Amino acid sequence: MAAVETERAAPGAPVATLLPGRGYGPQAPLLYYARVLLRGRGWAVRTVDWEKVPGLDPADQGAIAAFAGEVLATADPARDLVVGKSLGSLALPAAAARGVPGIWLTPLLGVEDVRRAAARAAASTLLIGGTADPYWDGAAAAATGAQVFEVPGADHSLERPGDLNGTLEVLASVLSRIDAQLAARV
Repeated sequence: MAAVETERAAPGAPVATLLPGRGYGPQAPLLYYARVLLRGRGWAVRTVDWEKVPGLDPADQGAIAAFAGEVLATADPARDLVVGKSLGSLALPAAAARGVPGIWLTPLLGVEDVRRAAARAAASTLLIGGTADPYWDGAAAAATGAQVFEVPGADHSLERPGDLNGTLEVLASVLSRIDAQLAARV
């Protein structure tokens, strides 16, 4: 799949699949530094580029979910992980069905399939969102039973607009929480 790039790692290394958002690609801070963190812990990282998926309309939620399901079909639930941002959270039902643990940044919990999948996979799911994100619903996140990391004042990019230091603090706290999640898997 030309739309999926896998970075080299040691043979047998666990694989983290990065599923970016629609306008929040793998070069954006959360995903870029999550990738750096994962690589530093010895993970192979494979990244989906939605724009390179032939014929994929990013507005077609069903097509996004189906393609993500194809990508996750090779994931080993005992070893691998998915990190999805916003649009990438449409893969949560596929991850839950396969038993693949996930870290979901600003998941689209307003989509019923996503919310239900988070509840089904609660034991292996971390939901991260900000209170200033119009797509985040802290109560819905908590109701899934999944682990929840809610960031006060953070928007859909998990930033604090107009507050560079606050945004950097958010980035550091989210990465620290991701790191703790990875450490718990060892």
